[in-house]
Amino acid sequence: MIHEIATCLWFDKNAKEAADFYQSTFSGFEPLSENPMAVNYRLFDRRFMHLNGGPGYPINPSISFFLNLEDEEEINRVWAKLTENGTVLMDLNTYPWSPLYGWCADQFGVNWQIMKNHESHAKLSPNLMFNGVNNGKANEAIDFYMSLFPNSEIRHKALYEKGEHDTEGNVKYSQFTLNGKPFHLMESSMEHQHNFNEGVSMMVTVDTQEEIDHLWDNLVAEGSPGRCGWLKDKYGVSWQIVPSVLGKLMSNPETAPEATYAFLQMSKFVIAELEAAVK
Repeated sequence: MIHEIATCLWFDKNAKEAADFYQSTFSGFEPLSENPMAVNYRLFDRRFMHLNGGPGYPINPSISFFLNLEDEEEINRVWAKLTENGTVLMDLNTYPWSPLYGWCADQFGVNWQIMKNHESHAKLSPNLMFNGVNNGKANEAIDFYMSLFPNSEIRHKALYEKGEHDTEGNVKYSQFTLNGKPFHLMESSMEHQHNFNEGVSMMVTVDTQEEIDHLWDNLVAEGSPGRCGWLKDKYGVSWQIVPSVLGKLMSNPETAPEATYAFLQMSKFVIAELEAAVK
């Protein structure tokens, strides 16, 4: 079984500090677990992991998070918290697509697009920005991702029309589901100083080696493999394909050391090798 697609945020020794900040900022925060390496929680019923990965992969605006809220007082409160020691990319204001919208990066570099009660939006969902070498590939990418996951569908897609401020036919905005969870993807022909990196990755937990092979082999094609279940797909988006048994092995003090040694040697996870290592 393919479990929900979670989001991993890469931090440099401040994963717990960031999680505490979000707990104080958002009403929909539910803590799950924590250890010195990682903090897990749900935010508006979407699973996140903060990884204390060290320096090297600062989070940037290539992947942001749409947050759809109903109450203007809550929007203003959340906006004030997120922009304190953060950066405003688009002022909180009225725009043609929303009566109240703003885009900011918080003090940890995580990007948020706050919107007032847009009926086509889920409460919280990641947004991928295709630009640079990926410009013009958004439609292809949406079809590619949807082909890999069950329970996937396009909910909305708008293209730039002739005379608008981007390339005609480019994806202005899209919303689609992967394994039942909403995602957004849009593209821009303008120059941007950022692109996808390991700072934000999509983490997929599965039960079987067949599922690992299917997702890994398709996602890594024309991309690049990493270590410990990490890979970059052909667009540069980072993914982690993780077997569910790993969590059980790592939570058991008797099997954790052997399991850790085994998975540190791996690129794609091999369940049989993990299980053999702890026997």
